Amino acid sequence: MSDRVTIDLKAGVADVRLNRPEKMNAIDSAMFEALTEAGQQLAKEPSVRAVVLTGEGRGFCAGLDMASFAGMASGERKPRRDEPESSGNDGGLLAKSDESPATVAQNAAWVWRTLPVPVIAGLHGVAYGAGLQIALAADMRIVSPDARLSIMEIKWGLVPDMTGTQTLRHLVRDDVARELTYTGRIISGLEARELGLATQVDENPQQAAYEMAMEIASKSPSAIRADKELLNAASLVSLEEGLRLEARLQGGLIGKPNQIEAVRANMEKRAPKFDDPE
Repeated sequence: MSDRVTIDLKAGVADVRLNRPEKMNAIDSAMFEALTEAGQQLAKEPSVRAVVLTGEGRGFCAGLDMASFAGMASGERKPRRDEPESSGNDGGLLAKSDESPATVAQNAAWVWRTLPVPVIAGLHGVAYGAGLQIALAADMRIVSPDARLSIMEIKWGLVPDMTGTQTLRHLVRDDVARELTYTGRIISGLEARELGLATQVDENPQQAAYEMAMEIASKSPSAIRADKELLNAASLVSLEEGLRLEARLQGGLIGKPNQIEAVRANMEKRAPKFDDPE
């Protein structure tokens, strides 16, 4: 993984940061790859109980690197040698892998939704275009009141193609999703909370996100992972399948060491000591 994304894991909380502050964390090919690799790496780590996703410097993410738009304007496509093949002037970002229906760009966002533990995004400064779509794939978003958010793809004659249409529709009304997508209007953190894009507003969203992650990390990691699996599936499966999944996952928790420890710790009024999931 390149230095475009950094990971610091302590006490079960992974502090993940977009690390290109001199470019407002604008996303280039290396950043796309680093985001996907970071999510995949954390998914294999049983000690991870929650993730905080933030950006270094003056903002969370200014969107796609301007050099990419310059290439589109010229009609030239200049993929690196290691980029997968695809058609058009997309620099390989629309290429699909055999393992997933998602494109390279979509994977950079969706990897945070499929990560088996909760992801809390802390947004300050700007979260534009691709940056906002990455944040929308997180479980929760804490934003500063003066943060600026935009589904900005329309400005460049594009559509939100990093899973934004799949996540946005579960957060806001249909007409609101359409208005924000059609206009590319920039909204504040306060308005984002009013519309449903943000979970909380805080003057220090990074610290607030970390505190929320620590609270989650104090719960049974087995139950938290089961919770995320259930909530991810809720909008995708039928009622019958959803009820069966509830029962199956509950059956896998009851009487197991972490569930017993949760009960004992509550009864004994002490902090629980949970095992990492296998």
